[in-house]
Amino acid sequence: MADCVFCKIVKGEVPSYKVHEDKDYLAFLSIEPLNLGHCLIIPKKHYRYADQVPNFGEYFEVAKKVGNGIKKATGHEHLYFLTVGNEIKHAHIWVTPHYDGDGHGNDVNWQAIKKLSESQMKKIAKKISDKI
Repeated sequence: MADCVFCKIVKGEVPSYKVHEDKDYLAFLSIEPLNLGHCLIIPKKHYRYADQVPNFGEYFEVAKKVGNGIKKATGHEHLYFLTVGNEIKHAHIWVTPHYDGDGHGNDVNWQAIKKLSESQMKKIAKKISDKI
């Protein structure tokens, strides 16, 4: 879709902090992270919702692979895997670490966005990528 920001990221028209890429999927850091290491995993082909991705199980296996990289890079063992899908109309899985004192409590606090510098984003993207 011409106006889809995630399709533009796939095409390289919009910059991103990539952590993983294969022939079907792309994973990159969220620009509004709930915690350090918060990644989005998207199919390279445009689908509106995650359950419309043909290889649904494979899609979640990629999310798990990225999640394991996040765990190794951040040292946090608990991850959220979310497929809300209302804010961007392109299928995506949020994978974000969760830890005590992160501002989320027992649920996701959508307002608890962390402000990270470009250097912090580059550093954690490389660290996650290196651990995948």
